[in-house]
Amino acid sequence: MSGHSKWSSIKHKKGAADAKRGKIFTRLIKEITVAARLGGGDPDGNPRLRAAITAAKSENMPKENIERGIKKGTGELEGVSYEEANYEGYGPGGVAVLVDCLTDNKNRTVADVKHLFERHGGNLGEPGCVAWMFDQKGLIVFEKEGVDEEQLLDLVLEAGAEDVNEQETELEVVVGLPEFEAVKKAVDEAKLPYIFSEVTMIPKNTVEVEGKKAQQVLNLMQALEDHDDTSHVYGNFDISDEVMEALS
Repeated sequence: MSGHSKWSSIKHKKGAADAKRGKIFTRLIKEITVAARLGGGDPDGNPRLRAAITAAKSENMPKENIERGIKKGTGELEGVSYEEANYEGYGPGGVAVLVDCLTDNKNRTVADVKHLFERHGGNLGEPGCVAWMFDQKGLIVFEKEGVDEEQLLDLVLEAGAEDVNEQETELEVVVGLPEFEAVKKAVDEAKLPYIFSEVTMIPKNTVEVEGKKAQQVLNLMQALEDHDDTSHVYGNFDISDEVMEALS
């Protein structure tokens, strides 16, 4: 399974097990605040804010928290001013890694991210060094056993999905950004259960890693993910299910 969905699956399962709700809420509030600051407080006219609110609701964030985040972004309430910062680098085995951050101190964040890359066998690169290896897409992932594959295929392709990738135990629906909301709405209205849905960076090609390198890659991804300023981490690694099972 490729890195984008593999890492997302790991995160979602780990998040459910660890119940790190406070940290999840903090990240979501940052995203809501920045989205409202950049594009206004009306989600109908601000797709990024709309997506952030949807993500917050999926984590059962109280309505009051969402509204407070929006007001901080529009300046109606005082709050910390966050900036976007994006970093690129290489992990063990030549894996390409993208890190999206929301920070109130870019100097601190870049130093921390550089340290985490080096500590886990990678190195921070120059802007643009790996971003070209990824495309921004919508992704909805289903458990194979939980859906009728033929029904799902007909539904999502009719709604505008680009592709459905079959994995060992999961089905990945890949969607272009303009069609993402329509496809997700169709899935929700059909009441088809999915593991997660998100806007993500999907690698054009993947790098297969195994053994020690696979463990190092996962350690790097987790360390970056755990940093307080991180909002998203993406990698183009490919780890077989057999290797994943052995590592876990």
